[in-house]
Amino acid sequence: MNPISRFFRTRIYTAVFLMVFILLVGVTGYRLISGYSWVDAIYMTIITMTTVGFGEVVPLDQESKIFTILLIIASVLIMGYALSIITEYILSKNNVEELKYKRMQKQIDSFKNHVVICGYGRNGKQASKKLLAHKKAFVVIEKNRDMEERLQLDHVPYVIGNANEDDILMQAGIDRASSFISALPNDADNLFVVLSTRQINKNINIISRASNESSYDKLKFAGANNVILPDKIGGDHMASLVVVPGLMEFLDNLSIVGKSDINVEEVAVEKLIRKEEVKTIKDLDLRKKTGCTIIGYKDENGEYIVNPEAELELAANSKIIVLGRPEQIEALNSIYNIEY
Repeated sequence: MNPISRFFRTRIYTAVFLMVFILLVGVTGYRLISGYSWVDAIYMTIITMTTVGFGEVVPLDQESKIFTILLIIASVLIMGYALSIITEYILSKNNVEELKYKRMQKQIDSFKNHVVICGYGRNGKQASKKLLAHKKAFVVIEKNRDMEERLQLDHVPYVIGNANEDDILMQAGIDRASSFISALPNDADNLFVVLSTRQINKNINIISRASNESSYDKLKFAGANNVILPDKIGGDHMASLVVVPGLMEFLDNLSIVGKSDINVEEVAVEKLIRKEEVKTIKDLDLRKKTGCTIIGYKDENGEYIVNPEAELELAANSKIIVLGRPEQIEALNSIYNIEY
C-alpha cells in the first residue's frame, strides 16, 4: 500500500469511529436524559444526526433540548469531516492515477528502437516475458481496460486503446520503434494493424500472429516481415518431441532465458569489426577471445548459412549467430560493447 492510501485509510477510520461514537452518545443520552425506549432513542439520534426534520417522539424537556442542540452541532461537524475526507480521497485518487499515466507516457516517449506489442493475450504476454528477460524496452497496446490491472502487476509499460487508431500507435512510439509484434486473436485485426504500422514506419520489423494459414500471404502482402502460426508451430514441436526428443530438449534449453546455461545471440557484423580489421570469420577468432562458437551466418540478403566455413568473408549488413554459456556471451558483449 502506498503512503497516500495509508494516510487516507487512517483518516477514514477516524471519521467512522467518530460517527459511531456520536451515535452511541446520542442513544445513551436520549435513553438517560429523556427516558426514551431503545428504539425511540435510536430513532431520535438518527433523525438528529441526519437533520431530516422529523418531529420528536414525545415533546422534549429543557435538558433534552440542550442535549439535542449539542448533538446536532457535533453531528454536523463529524458528518462534514467524513464527507470532506471521502471527497478528498476520490479527488486525490484520480490525481494519482493521472500522475501514473503521465509518468508512464513520459517513459514511453523516451523509448527509441523499442518493441511495440499489440495485444496482451497468451502470445503477447509470452512475448513480453521474453523481452523482459532480454532487458529489451517495449510497450504493450491493449484495448481491453480490464487487463490494466494485470499489466500494472507485471510492471509493463502500456497504452490502453484500439491499435486500429493511428493516434494510439503514435502514443506507443511506433514511429521510433524497431519492431512491432501484432498478437491479436483476430486475423482481420492483425491485417489492419500491420497495414497501419507499415504506413507509419517503413523500416520497422513487423511480426504478426495468424490463426489461419490462408491469412499468411495476406499479412505478408500487407507488410509483415514474419508471420507466425502458433497452432502449426505447436503441432510441429509436439511431433518433433516424438521423432527427435533429445534434439528438441536441447533446442528448448536454448530458448529458456535466465534458466539455462546455454545462450544463442544474433550479432551484427558491424559491431564486431568496428574496432579492428577483420575480413573473415577466422579473423574474428571469437572462440579464443570469448569462448563463443559461431553456428550460423546471415548474409546481407537475409539468407542463412548453418555452420559457416572459417574462410567465409564477412559482408556489410550481415549478422552472425553465436552459441555460448551466459558468461561467454557476457564476455562477448563486454569486449565489443554490444547492447541489445
